[in-house]
Amino acid sequence: MLALACALGLAPVAQAADAPAAAIDPGVAPAVVADPALEADVMALAHKLRCLVCQNQSIAESNAPLAVDLRNQVREQLAAGNSKDEVVDYLVARYGDFVLYEPPFKATTALLWGGPLLLLLGGAGWLAYRLRRRQAETAAAGALSAADRARARALLAGGEAPASPPESPESRS
Repeated sequence: MLALACALGLAPVAQAADAPAAAIDPGVAPAVVADPALEADVMALAHKLRCLVCQNQSIAESNAPLAVDLRNQVREQLAAGNSKDEVVDYLVARYGDFVLYEPPFKATTALLWGGPLLLLLGGAGWLAYRLRRRQAETAAAGALSAADRARARALLAGGEAPASPPESPESRS
């Protein structure tokens, strides 16, 4: 097909039509800069930055206009000679820690990092409390008075149950 396209003078069009099918990964934004090392740095950093308008996508995976703008910001700053840390610091200063997929541990993010552990410990504590309470309730409900035991023995022996005085509400508690 390429030979036919070259013969007709359509070689650049034919190559452009064949190239995207092989080069584009549907989950990652296409490369824009001709420098592959710079583009690799941009995409490596873009995978660590959250798309601010998408749900659970990095700016490398998103095609939202804001994600494209952020990728361009990263690309421009890396091309200008800024380090990756400087680029990340700039984006954090502008958008906050939410832009990072792995926010640093500090006072404002302590609940984010410690929240799952607190929930786990709280759930384990609640479960231990409920199990102890149930055990105490079962032990209290299973305890028979001497009169109840005598009545049960008489019923098991096949005799008539001795008449027991009716229980008053005060004696039940």
